[in-house]
Amino acid sequence: MHLFKKIFSKSRAQEGGIFFDTIQKILGFTPDTIDHYKRAFTHRSTNKLDAAGNPLNYERLEFLGDAMLSSVIAAHLFNQVPSGDEGYLTKMRSKIVSREHLNELGRDLHLIDLVESKVLTQHFGENIHGNLFEALVGAIYLDKGYIYCEKFIHNRVIAPYVDIPKLEGKVISYKSLLIEWCQKEKRTFHYDVFEDNGIDAQKFFGVKLSIDNKIIAKARATSKKKAEEIASKRAYFAFQEKINNK
Repeated sequence: MHLFKKIFSKSRAQEGGIFFDTIQKILGFTPDTIDHYKRAFTHRSTNKLDAAGNPLNYERLEFLGDAMLSSVIAAHLFNQVPSGDEGYLTKMRSKIVSREHLNELGRDLHLIDLVESKVLTQHFGENIHGNLFEALVGAIYLDKGYIYCEKFIHNRVIAPYVDIPKLEGKVISYKSLLIEWCQKEKRTFHYDVFEDNGIDAQKFFGVKLSIDNKIIAKARATSKKKAEEIASKRAYFAFQEKINNK
């Protein structure tokens, strides 16, 4: 019986090859249906279709994984913070499953190395890392069900990263925080965005953030959104004492 199990396990690994071995190490358990995981790393640029003619890529799994992450994290917070009201729990969950954090998780696991794509990896946007992590979670749910999915999220997200006291002080979006403060304090604010090519080959955007008609911070980045966030962060530190005492 022991010999049969050994041979069976070996054949399963050979069937999936290096991909199977890598996925198994990431998961911490043996997959039952490797095709779910192959789909989780198939980019839409491959133009693959299933037998019914439906697109065969990770985007639907990404949707499913997002829902599973939200569910497991919500249950964890509900149990761990009995004094937290709905608003508090929602804010804390948002911090844990923020795009920034999911991208960090995907990068740490080197998920982009497993992607099948007709697009060069350097042309992917930053969010590819988080998208793949969500797709992986979705694949786990389809392959093993809720309990395995919950264990994976606990081992890879909750145990190493969820420190509730630290999360309470974590800022997800400096821009949102600054706008909220300006609105409460009846202060005017304005983001002046302009294209800033400079001497770089890559396109950059410059931002000037004004509060009460006075320029408070400037920033430069490869997208308007990033430049606005950087400028907002610099402005936050300029007004930190006033904002934190609001």
